[in-house]
Amino acid sequence: MRLVWLAIGWLMLGLGAIGVALPVVPTVPFLLVAVWAFARSSPRLGARITRHPTFGPPIRAWRKRGVVSRRAKFFATTAMACGVGWSLFFGLDARIVAVQAVICGSVAVWLLTRPER
Repeated sequence: MRLVWLAIGWLMLGLGAIGVALPVVPTVPFLLVAVWAFARSSPRLGARITRHPTFGPPIRAWRKRGVVSRRAKFFATTAMACGVGWSLFFGLDARIVAVQAVICGSVAVWLLTRPER
């Protein structure tokens, strides 16, 4: 089972790294899952991510107090709205766009209700 957690951690770390380069892909949520998986397989790797100078502070804030910065909330909700807007622009089936809008709207409401720093 340790290898499964390790594989999940590396996969999520890779997706988080992609999120650094692509503005629509989130970084910190993937790193949160990576830290969670590494805590079960390699605590040393999980600790290394939480000590990272850029990504460590938001991860520690989330783990300790459930805090999400206002900037992160803004970018996340903007990205979700753009995703729904792009789906409409490219003419996806209205049912698919409706499901996407409901999911993104629910995530946005949940995210916006999280405390800020």
